[in-house]
Amino acid sequence: MTNMSGVVQQLKKERVRLEDQLHRLTAAITAFGRVYLHGTGTKPVVGRKKGTMSAAARRKISLAQKARWAKAKATPKRTMSVAGRKRIAAAQRARWARVKRAG
Repeated sequence: MTNMSGVVQQLKKERVRLEDQLHRLTAAITAFGRVYLHGTGTKPVVGRKKGTMSAAARRKISLAQKARWAKAKATPKRTMSVAGRKRIAAAQRARWARVKRAG
């Protein structure tokens, strides 16, 4: 009979160990949210629900983004002095004169 009681003791210990493991698994599943269980017909909940946005809010966001893009693409205008333009024009005329004389 002592042999049987030893087997029963071991089975009880195994049951306690398995129950503890089941509790840990349940906690892990709960931490990941609801899980789709085959046959229950429930769908998993992933992330949070997306709210709807009004047309005015979308327009406001769109205009703000376009302003950011315009600011990023804007390059400062480079201006040249009148004297600088005259020097470049004179040099170009001189180049063309050399080409005409040579040709």
